[in-house]
Amino acid sequence: LCCCEYVDRRGERNHLAACCCDCEDLDEGCERWLTCRSLSPGALERIVDTVTDRVRVPWFAGAVKINVSLVPPLVLLPVFLHVAALHFLLGFVILTSLPVVVLWYYYLTHRRKERTLFFLSLGLFSLGYMYYVFLQEVVPRGHVGYSQVVALTCGLILMLAALSRAKKDPGYLPISAGNKKSLHQGLSNKSVRGSSNGLHGVTTSGAASSRAVNGEAKGYSRMSAEEPEGVKKDWCTKCQLVRPARAGHCRLCGRCVRRLDHHCVWINSCVGEQNHQAFILALSFFMLTSVYGITLTLHTICRGRTPFVALFYCPGAYSDYSSALSFTCVWYCAIVTAGMGYILLIQLLNISYNVTEREARLALRDNTGRRFLGGLVIDTGQYNRGFLCNWGHFLSLGSSPPQRSAEDIV
Repeated sequence: LCCCEYVDRRGERNHLAACCCDCEDLDEGCERWLTCRSLSPGALERIVDTVTDRVRVPWFAGAVKINVSLVPPLVLLPVFLHVAALHFLLGFVILTSLPVVVLWYYYLTHRRKERTLFFLSLGLFSLGYMYYVFLQEVVPRGHVGYSQVVALTCGLILMLAALSRAKKDPGYLPISAGNKKSLHQGLSNKSVRGSSNGLHGVTTSGAASSRAVNGEAKGYSRMSAEEPEGVKKDWCTKCQLVRPARAGHCRLCGRCVRRLDHHCVWINSCVGEQNHQAFILALSFFMLTSVYGITLTLHTICRGRTPFVALFYCPGAYSDYSSALSFTCVWYCAIVTAGMGYILLIQLLNISYNVTEREARLALRDNTGRRFLGGLVIDTGQYNRGFLCNWGHFLSLGSSPPQRSAEDIV
C-alpha cells in the first residue's frame, strides 16, 4: 500500500481520493433530505460507520484511521475559550454550557456502554493548552519567577507520569489459552456505533446479556464453595474463569479485573488492584498543580487580591484581551479542578472505609450498605478494618502480584 491507500472495513483496497465515492447510504440520505423525506432505519448509523472508516491521514505503508472522538476537543476548546474571552457575558454562557455538554456526553456514552477517547483527549489537551496559555500570556508579564515555572512544570510532569502508570494493566485476570481465541472473536464481532458528534461505542452481539451495574456484567452464577478465609468466589461466564473476591467484569473492557473499582472515562481504562494507587497519585498531582497554576495566574492579572476574591471580583480582567483570555482559562481550570476534587474526595473516603466504587453501587442497589457523611460514602462493612488498617491495605496493593493457579482458570 502507498501512503494514501488503505484496506477499508469491508476488506477492500481503497484510496483517500475516493473518500466521497461509492457511499450509497450517503447519497440516499442526501436525496431524502432534499425531498423532505425521513431516513430509512439504520441509515444514519451506516453513514457514520462509513465516514469514520474513511477519516484517515497518509502514513507509511498505508493511511492511518483517525478516531473521530479525538477531534472535537482539539478544535472546539481553543475556539470556545477565545470566544469566551471577548466579553464577560460570552464567558459566562460558554463556561456554564461546557460542563453541561460534557456531562450529557458522558451519560450518553455511559447509558450505551460505549468506549470513547473524547474524555482522555479533552483532559490531555486541556492540560497542554492551559500550560501554553500560562507560558504565553502570564509568564511574560514578569510577575512569575523562574522557580515557580519550574515547580509548575515538575508538577505537570509528575502528573503525566502517574497517569501513564494508571493507563497500564489495572489487574486483568489471566485468560486460558483456549478462551483467548473466543474472547478475540467476541471482541471482533462487536459492532461499532456512532452518531454525528463522533461517538464510538461497542455493543456485544449474540451473547447472553444481563443487567449491568457500573459497567459490571451480572451474567455469572454464585459459587457455593468458599475460600479458606470464608470469602466466596464468582464464576464469570464471559471470561470463563473463577474470579477471586472483589474482582469484577467490566463490559467496556471485556475483561475481569482484580479488585475492580470502576471504569474511568478520563483514562479510558479500568481502575483496579494494580493501578489504583497510580490513579490516586495522578488526581493528587493534578489538584496540586492546577491550584498552584490558578494561584499564580490570579496573582498576576489581579494583583493585590487573594486568589479566592480575585476569582469572583477582578475589575481589570477584561481590560485587554490577554488578561481576559488568562482569566477565562482560570475559570475553566477552576471548574475542572472542582470536578476532579470531588472525584478525589470520594476516592479517599472509599479507601478510608475499604470499599470500592463498584461495591458501593452494588450495596446501594441491594440496600445492604450504610450511608455516612451525607451519602458521600457507602460502608458495606465487609472489608472495613479501621482507618489505619484500610489505608495500609490500600498502600500494599500490587506489591505482591497474585500467583496464577489452576483453580483461577477454567
